[in-house]
Amino acid sequence: MPVRAQPTTSPPVPPASLPSPSGPAAGSVTLREALDAAWQRAVAARESDGQRRRAEADRVAADSLWAAPPSLSLSHRDDRLHSNAGRRETEIGIALALWLPGQKAAHAGTADAAAAQAQAAERVARLRLAGELREAAWQIAALQAEAAQADAQTQALQQLVGDVERRVRAGDLARADALAAQAEQLTARALQSDVRQRLHTARAHWTLLTGLTAAPDLAAATTVDAAPAAAAPHPELLLASQATELANQRVGLVHRSRRDAPVLTVGLSQDVPGRAEATQSSLVVGLQIPLGSAARNRPLQAAALSELELAQSQELRLRERLDSDSATAREALRSAQSQLDAEAARARLLRERATLIEKSFRAGETPLPDLLRALAAAAQADSAAARQTAALGLAHARLQQTLGLLP
Repeated sequence: MPVRAQPTTSPPVPPASLPSPSGPAAGSVTLREALDAAWQRAVAARESDGQRRRAEADRVAADSLWAAPPSLSLSHRDDRLHSNAGRRETEIGIALALWLPGQKAAHAGTADAAAAQAQAAERVARLRLAGELREAAWQIAALQAEAAQADAQTQALQQLVGDVERRVRAGDLARADALAAQAEQLTARALQSDVRQRLHTARAHWTLLTGLTAAPDLAAATTVDAAPAAAAPHPELLLASQATELANQRVGLVHRSRRDAPVLTVGLSQDVPGRAEATQSSLVVGLQIPLGSAARNRPLQAAALSELELAQSQELRLRERLDSDSATAREALRSAQSQLDAEAARARLLRERATLIEKSFRAGETPLPDLLRALAAAAQADSAAARQTAALGLAHARLQQTLGLLP
């Protein structure tokens, strides 16, 4: 029976047909499940929760009847220190801050824009976390493929060593051939150990991100559908748009708040003129209207307009960057597919060549070093094809990330 560095295989299949890196056995999770688990552990989730709570608090404040919390005032005067004629005056009142015309609606609009921005920011944070998970998942897939090739190569060389040693004992081969085969086997074992260590590190990073020990299932992770991107805006673009809307609402709020809130005071006053005189009570109503000034308003207006201009500029640059990133990702996907086709063809040719040289070696027509070189070249080509298969899957994932698609 001929001995091969690893079983003859067909060209690596496209990533869409790849099984889960953990194999068909149970214990794998989809990227969507992994994203949900990672989001529960992410610091960005706590930040998003805080931003949403702040927006809700602003909305509650905008729904209030008053522009500021009411204040209670209490005063008492008497003449005990000078004439001591029994004159006393007591006054109690409540001060209510009133909304300026259009100010309450502007404040509510700002709060709504802040809430929408908080939601958009959460989606962007989830998308960025999904990008980390995609990179980590496909790194595991690439190392899984590389480890499988290393295992097969080590096992095949072990079989070859056993066969060569039998032929050495039979006098068909020299002792030097057995030593060369053993050295090649040790090299394969060292490579196998290195790949397994890198795979262990990649899995540890995956567990750190998600809190899960189950490997990612990438069987259906390479379908790129551009239709959702046309129907819904990119999360980052939506966030930039909401930031522009929030800045615009703040400009309107500053325009409606050119002076401090008027204060309406309503109270009761009780006046005792003196001994044996009747107590007099009265209702006190007051209105305080602050006046605006350029010294107060110009810095606020300048800050609001600067924020708006910055948000508009960032949104424009972001549109350009997303278009460029999308085109780059599509070109990278085409390049990865082309490289996979070339690597698969190369692996097929070198595997066929190794098989022919192996048959020649069995027939005593080819020396062992030639066979070892052929087997090593075929194994390297198979590993390169497997890595490129994972690279094509990663290119798909990066295109999905660029399009703003969540798992």
